[in-house]
Amino acid sequence: MRVFVLLFNAGTENEGIHTIRIGDRDKVLMFESEDDANRFALMLEAQDFPSPTVEEIDSEEIDEFCASSGYESELVPANGSLVLPPEVNVEKTDWEADKPEESSTKTEESADNESPQAGEMSEAELDKIRRKLEGLL
Repeated sequence: MRVFVLLFNAGTENEGIHTIRIGDRDKVLMFESEDDANRFALMLEAQDFPSPTVEEIDSEEIDEFCASSGYESELVPANGSLVLPPEVNVEKTDWEADKPEESSTKTEESADNESPQAGEMSEAELDKIRRKLEGLL
């Protein structure tokens, strides 16, 4: 089955795949729908992420990559519920937009693991994110 994933610097030596961190585990989202993957990518951009590329890949290839890298994978069904990025991103990622390295990953911290004092944002930052998300609608 073909699925859609989000890649950074697609087709380069510095290619990275988008993951979501839940606890100490990283999960790759595999979208059945290209539209859903594009919508998720736009929401990431609204959170000041570098612009990801939506790529169609065989799901078995992603499963093999995840197994060899210690990641998990999750299939996001088409026409299912809307998947939203976590509200808080990790401060330091394994992948850097401007650094030409071997492939690595870009991760986010799940909002479920957010500590109240470390993850707090100013009202101005929240307003900025709200405006960007409203612009996507």
